[in-house]
Amino acid sequence: MVIRYFLFSLLFINFSATAQPSSKHNLHFNALAKSWDEGIPLGNATLGALIWEKDTQLRFSLDRVDLWDLRPMKGLDGPEFSYKWITEQVKKKDYKIVQQNLDEPYEKEPAPSKIPGAALMIDTRSWGTVEYVDLDIATAECKIKWKSGTMLRTFVHAYKNFGRFIIYNLKGDFIPQIIPPAYQSDLSSAGGSVDGDDLNRLGYKQGTIKREGNTITYTQEGWNGFMYEVTVSYYKSKDDSIEGLWTISTKKAELPKDYPYQNSLKEHQQWWKTFWSKSSLHVPNEQLEKQWYLEMYKFGSAARKNAPPISLQAVWTADNGRLPPWKGDFHHDLNTQLSYWPSYSGNHLEEGIGYLEHLDRNKENYKRYTKKFFGVEGLNVPGVTTLAGTEMGGWIQYSGSPTISCWLAQHYYLQWRYSMDTSFLRQHAYPWVKETANFIENITTKDANGYRQLPISSSPEIFNNSLEAWFTKNTNYDLALMRFVFQIAEELATVLKNDKDADHWKKTGSEFSDFSLDENKVMMFAPAKPYNESHRHFSNVMAIHPRGVIKWEDGEKARTIIRNSIRALDSVGPAMWCGYSYSWLANLKARAKDGAGAAKALEIFSKAFCLKNSFHVNGDQTKTGYSTFVYRPFTLEGNFAFAAGLQEMLLQSYAGFIEVFPAVPTEWKDISFKTLRAEGGFLVSAEKVNGAVKKIIISGKKGTTAVLKLPFKNYITNDNVKIEREGEFLKIDFRGGRYVVIISNDPSISH
Repeated sequence: MVIRYFLFSLLFINFSATAQPSSKHNLHFNALAKSWDEGIPLGNATLGALIWEKDTQLRFSLDRVDLWDLRPMKGLDGPEFSYKWITEQVKKKDYKIVQQNLDEPYEKEPAPSKIPGAALMIDTRSWGTVEYVDLDIATAECKIKWKSGTMLRTFVHAYKNFGRFIIYNLKGDFIPQIIPPAYQSDLSSAGGSVDGDDLNRLGYKQGTIKREGNTITYTQEGWNGFMYEVTVSYYKSKDDSIEGLWTISTKKAELPKDYPYQNSLKEHQQWWKTFWSKSSLHVPNEQLEKQWYLEMYKFGSAARKNAPPISLQAVWTADNGRLPPWKGDFHHDLNTQLSYWPSYSGNHLEEGIGYLEHLDRNKENYKRYTKKFFGVEGLNVPGVTTLAGTEMGGWIQYSGSPTISCWLAQHYYLQWRYSMDTSFLRQHAYPWVKETANFIENITTKDANGYRQLPISSSPEIFNNSLEAWFTKNTNYDLALMRFVFQIAEELATVLKNDKDADHWKKTGSEFSDFSLDENKVMMFAPAKPYNESHRHFSNVMAIHPRGVIKWEDGEKARTIIRNSIRALDSVGPAMWCGYSYSWLANLKARAKDGAGAAKALEIFSKAFCLKNSFHVNGDQTKTGYSTFVYRPFTLEGNFAFAAGLQEMLLQSYAGFIEVFPAVPTEWKDISFKTLRAEGGFLVSAEKVNGAVKKIIISGKKGTTAVLKLPFKNYITNDNVKIEREGEFLKIDFRGGRYVVIISNDPSISH
């Protein structure tokens, strides 16, 4: 008995020892990048920096997420900004006027938009040639060494609003400069949403730079009195090194004094140590493992509780004299949603909740928009918004979609399912879901068959922004979202013992039709539109993933739909896919238990759609046919969907039970992960050795019950919990113990 407990203790310790990333996951280069979007990324979800080289000088591109020009988008204050009016134009087939009033301003107008901070330039020409550039992702510190012996170390503090740098063995004088954004440049062209407008189109008066001793302050006024300051301060320390700090503030900036680099580095490193302790993994594919760690590093740099959520570029706005691609805004028709996929099973709920805090803060603004645009009560969110949650227009089928809040409702639902926080359920999740369901009930009407229909429906971004992009019957995209929101509304009301609401949501949810399938059981875009063309947004299969309305575990009928629909994606091909399409495809294939297919999709993403610093850039950078898009606008959703895809291969819990290694390639013999999170609030660790699952550790709160799908026939466990076996499942009752260790007892498995 003593030996047995010693064995369990040893196994638990071994899992804990794998928590931090290693040097093989770091970014390492022999030269500084020559473009901003390949720079070394640093950030804390409020401030960000990119470290690169411009004109042979070291450049820090400095950013802050709440630097926004919030002027109203032109054209959205008239009577044409109305779902009813658009429906009337669709019926009349007079659509050009809709495009002119509601689509074109987004392309023509430079604002509202995210705006850049400034750049810090350091003349390094006397330092010689760079020897190496390293980003240590375990500590989120960048180190650059020149062959002359000069070394620079820098980081953005994990939870305080400043960045730091220190320079050893300085060669020559140190005279840093703040380089302001080019608000008064000679450029005057309108670049459009992908390339970004010239900054001078904002019409700002160029800000002022003031130098007082070793402190430089740049003050810039924006639209309607908005003001921000960029401050850099530096001093020589006792060992003759140069220590510096910088910050960006929307009020009078203040930097700490007498605060040595090493002191602030220590507390910064402790935050990152805690962050990395939340989960870890090992797979026998170095490319995918490293990419996952880089994605989670960026997630830790871009997501926080009490900070704005991840926008298209988060804390890394373009530093090229232009506005960021797609104005750096919040696209809620896919981009923000994918960005938070890895927070749940990745065990980063605290960082992920910043997204939902933002939505709650702007709730009254969304309700104003709902009443104004749709003319009914309830809750919906514009598909494209400013930092304040205000509508920005754009292709109105998607920026004015009636099912955006249904998309967002899943994040409230998942935050609850993975945490089982009853207070969050009662105060945040159910109110959001309830008001969203109310809105859908108010906006839909019943057809001749008794099925609820939207007045007009769309499927991102099929037929782009043309008249044909509107369908008279519910698309599978809208249908998946609406059916899902009533499904979870019923579930949440039941948990809260609100039987009246639960009965109502169940009845209303039953009033939607089945999904549109073609003769081959492939999910269509809409009843009149089969899946017969390549498209970046897999909107037709939303019901499979991420909604999970159609599950592999539902039986052979569901499996046929899933197999055939994914096979159709492959057979039609990737001509019009973006990088995030491959990340999403990996998640879909993992749900279909296709480990080889999921791994291949992730490999293509990592190889073809990422720059050397790991940033996702939408187009195929190899130009070898993975997509006809070969451009490079930088956005983040593909990165984070990648991380979620690898996690989905290793752990699934959406079907009411925990399954370890549900979708890994057969050639992956040795795999492990530590404390990934499962629905129900359980933390799961598992190890596969020589192709066989060796051990599983599950921890849960007292009073909870986990169901595990057994990956082996025979097992031994510790005595912390009550366990009942029901066929291929274990029912684990956490009455007293906080964790259970389950070890394969197959004689062929060595321990």
